[in-house]
Amino acid sequence: MTAKRRGAQLGMLAFAVLIVMGAYAGVGLGINGKVPSGMLGYGLGLGGLMLAAYLVLAKWAPWADPLLLPLVTLVNGIGLVMIYRIELAGEHLASAANQLMWTALGVVMFSATLIALRDHRVLQRFTYTAGFAGIALLVLPMLPFIGREINGARIWVGIGPFSIQPAEFAKLALVVFFAGYLVAKRDVLALAGRRLLFIDLPRARDLGPVLITWGISLGVLVMQKDLGSSLLLFGAFVAMLYVATQRTSWVLIGILLFVGGAFLAGQIFSHVEARFNVWLHAEDPALYDAGGGSFQLMQGMFAMGSGGILGTGLGQGYPYKVPLSFSDFIFTATGEELGLTGLMAILMVYALIVERGLRTALAARDPFTKLLAAGLSFILAWQVFIIVGGVTRLIPLTGLVTPFMSAGGSALLANWMLIALLVRMSDAARRPPPQAIQDEGLTQVMQR
Repeated sequence: MTAKRRGAQLGMLAFAVLIVMGAYAGVGLGINGKVPSGMLGYGLGLGGLMLAAYLVLAKWAPWADPLLLPLVTLVNGIGLVMIYRIELAGEHLASAANQLMWTALGVVMFSATLIALRDHRVLQRFTYTAGFAGIALLVLPMLPFIGREINGARIWVGIGPFSIQPAEFAKLALVVFFAGYLVAKRDVLALAGRRLLFIDLPRARDLGPVLITWGISLGVLVMQKDLGSSLLLFGAFVAMLYVATQRTSWVLIGILLFVGGAFLAGQIFSHVEARFNVWLHAEDPALYDAGGGSFQLMQGMFAMGSGGILGTGLGQGYPYKVPLSFSDFIFTATGEELGLTGLMAILMVYALIVERGLRTALAARDPFTKLLAAGLSFILAWQVFIIVGGVTRLIPLTGLVTPFMSAGGSALLANWMLIALLVRMSDAARRPPPQAIQDEGLTQVMQR
């Protein structure tokens, strides 16, 4: 890529860091009436990390999409600001310093992925290995001694004082598996069976992959009490199946299967029923006051409502009144202080990241890259939808975290790896084909 375009990318990256530092200053001015004393340290830390990521990208993926890194820097930085603001409010579990450390590890994972994976197409050779690894990571929290249940969901693995959420890395492995499997089987899965009204249904013998994935996703919902990962896993497979076959019938079958399965699980298992009751009857005083009830959900909605269109201003809200406002509910804390306008701006940043990923899929020269880029873009968009839908009561609350913004390490590391894969694929898609070297003498003879 030309030096001019790389210079523009560096300028956008610097602008993103400046926006974040302006937000840091706004928090200090809003709370204490002065610029925070640690602002320079945070600014240099974030700027140095992103400069390192830029240099790695310029060296090992020079033709990559120039917008991805600045956009991710902006949303990651806004998350740091909100965690810092909640920490100043007295929430002892919120730590901007820890989140900056996880961001540094995320940049390390981003760089290591770019350096180690020179050609992403080699992942296609490990299709079934990736599938096995993804399922193993999903099952890992169910093992005795290392599996941990936190906040009602058994999705953690703990070794001593350290804990990780394997499902965040499982989604990457499973998307690689889905892409490799669908490339090999898409012609078979695209065959039509009987026609029902205006839809060509797939053949009954081809329903096996969908039913297996549906069963695994319901197992995650029932056994681990994790609606978010269940919905994310099954939704990603159905979306990639549609991209591979262009059959709308697969989408309709997927929706019917998941809704039907979730309904049956709600009738059989009490914890699933409780989650749906909180969603449907959040205003019920009995649920509001009950342990594990709708208190958190309603407090988040009150916060967004008090923010209005323009927000209360950074440092002027009450995010500490929402449990886990630095993690699961950071979106509502942001909405309170930045208002609907700020939330729409953040959603536009996410939309741009997804759009750049989908553009990479369209520009890719091979079907595996198209499916992998589309799948990774979809799970990022789907996760944001699930989070926003959950805190606004559009869908049941799932427990997923907002990508790049919420406090925590597992999700942040996995999402930085996801961006590295998109950067690697965009570099391959944008790289100009090598020009053939012609022998001048032979050319002159042929012209004669």
